[in-house]
Amino acid sequence: MKTLITQFIKFGLVGVSNTVLALAVYYVLLFFGMHYLLANVFAFAISVLNAYFWNSKFVFKQNNLKTGRFRRLAKVYVSYGLTFVLSMVLLYVMVDIFGVSELLAPILNLCVTVPLNFLLNRFWAFK
Repeated sequence: MKTLITQFIKFGLVGVSNTVLALAVYYVLLFFGMHYLLANVFAFAISVLNAYFWNSKFVFKQNNLKTGRFRRLAKVYVSYGLTFVLSMVLLYVMVDIFGVSELLAPILNLCVTVPLNFLLNRFWAFK
């Protein structure tokens, strides 16, 4: 249980840096006039690579394994991909249906996607 809690805390720390990176990319692309959904796609692609690197080195300690890197990376993309699709749906619903600010909606999505991403990464991608 202690390992699970420690990993969740580390995952949260990586998540903060990952979120800052994703939001920075998202907001910069919005600033340059890109549609918010497309900006979210680019932010996602960059942030997943960041998440894979730090989760494998810092959270789940997979840096010593030479085999299976591509498989783990693929699983990480699938894990984040599932929550990305959920995030896109939530983003659309919040912004276009409920009128939530396109600046605030991605932050609200984190309440759903962070715990789900941890569970998928912990028990599947880095298993």
